[in-house]
Amino acid sequence: MALQSGDLVLCSGTLRRGLPFQERLAAASAAGFAGVSLWGRDYQEARDSGLSDGDLRAMLNEYGLSVAEMDLAWWWLPGADAVQIPPAFDDQDIFRFKERDVFAMAEALEARSINAVDVFGGDWGLEEAAASFSALCRRAADHGLLVHVEFLPWSRIPDLATAWSVVRDADEPNGGIALDAWHYFRSSPDDELLRAIPGDRIVALQLNDAPAVPEPDLPQATLHDRLLPGEGDLDLDTLLASLRSIGTNAPIGVEVFSDALRLLPPMEVARLAGDAVRRVLARA
Repeated sequence: MALQSGDLVLCSGTLRRGLPFQERLAAASAAGFAGVSLWGRDYQEARDSGLSDGDLRAMLNEYGLSVAEMDLAWWWLPGADAVQIPPAFDDQDIFRFKERDVFAMAEALEARSINAVDVFGGDWGLEEAAASFSALCRRAADHGLLVHVEFLPWSRIPDLATAWSVVRDADEPNGGIALDAWHYFRSSPDDELLRAIPGDRIVALQLNDAPAVPEPDLPQATLHDRLLPGEGDLDLDTLLASLRSIGTNAPIGVEVFSDALRLLPPMEVARLAGDAVRRVLARA
């Protein structure tokens, strides 16, 4: 069930953490999504509950869903893999999953891609980042995976221009950019640059919304205060028009980290997310 251009993906963070695997899939399927994204912790919690890889694949087939991407590749930049985060300080349950773990999860669930971000920064330059991304892509290709860099405004890959520099210079056929609308508009949005990037290099798309005025604490806001697409002030119409103009064929994710949404039943959250993104796409 390979994801196609325009297929909708319910990203893991839109639903509350710790939701049983089957409930996550049931909510996504009922709301008309074709795929889901997963964090390593989602997979591990499902396995810890007694489900086998075969069980997980059978559930995905039962609900007619594919795994669009696995989060999170945090180890790929120079020096990152040497960082040790004690479990007591890993409140997001991210850093126990290293490359071999994420690759194994992605293969087990027949995922399309993995998501790579800069978490720790460092004194590396863009040339070194491109070389590291190239190496990651080559290793991922052995597992049949695409790899996309997601830029974060507070990181050393803070915007589209920097992410494109890394991806362009790495020049790997399975490498590209994950464009999250929240991060795009909270960094240095550049429509002219976006329209100059080959469409096939935008490998993943995540839609969401936010107020016009940036929040004082961006990392806090991005994990707790996002809005559903169309419920804020971001210029999603122009963004989507630019993506259409370059022929982007990435699946369309909905990633809305929201404390308010997490209080609602998962079925309702998925329905609201699906309805919201379809309204935005219909007017674009």
